[in-house]
Amino acid sequence: MKEKRMQDYRKLKVWEKSHELTLDIYKITKSFPKDELYGIVSQLRRSTSSIPANIVEGCGRKTKTDFARFLTIAIGSANETEYFLLLSKDLKYISENDHLKLSNEVIEVRKMLLSLVSKVIE
Repeated sequence: MKEKRMQDYRKLKVWEKSHELTLDIYKITKSFPKDELYGIVSQLRRSTSSIPANIVEGCGRKTKTDFARFLTIAIGSANETEYFLLLSKDLKYISENDHLKLSNEVIEVRKMLLSLVSKVIE
């Protein structure tokens, strides 16, 4: 039996939260040193934007298994983002407060993704 196509990503709270996180990361990385543009700025923006992008791609797939696979990739990107935030803090590119705020956002998104994966594969 063929499964129906997944739902509109814009209706998913986790997509909305991950998109907001991406916007926050783009905003904060504008103040990073210019010599990091192709280093940590690029890596952090790429890993963060990969979270909502994988949700979107998964929503366009025809099976729940495919959707769950893309959600799992998004979780990996959230983990990567969390590391680059820690590195940014340790390099003094962001404050302790900004690190805490953004890390909490990443953790919230990851928890939401884990919950959604468990619901999709039920």
